[in-house]
Amino acid sequence: MNKLPLKENLEKYTGIDSCPVRNVISRFSGKWSMLILCVLADNEATRFNAIRKALPDISPKVLTETLKNLENDGLIVRRLYPEIPPRVEYSLSPLGVSLMPHISGLVGWAIEHFDEIIGNKK
Repeated sequence: MNKLPLKENLEKYTGIDSCPVRNVISRFSGKWSMLILCVLADNEATRFNAIRKALPDISPKVLTETLKNLENDGLIVRRLYPEIPPRVEYSLSPLGVSLMPHISGLVGWAIEHFDEIIGNKK
């Protein structure tokens, strides 16, 4: 990141409509969104219950809402198969696939520094 004078730096982040942190990164930076993206990156097409099993502490309501948000943002694709009973699978979209190297870097950093950060809170 380039060092900007304080005034320019403040303007960079205070523009509510133009700030990438507020408007893009916040869409997938929540705990559940990132974890769901990681599950989908590891498992190609994945059904709702498989995601729930991978993340047992997420409620069905929150999982449903998070999947809808990720789909609306274009990061995942929802496929409905016209079967009885209906089968729905989720997978990363091309946009979601392009995001994963960056999330993987953050995940790697979190694994590497987990003890340092969590150890400070104990």
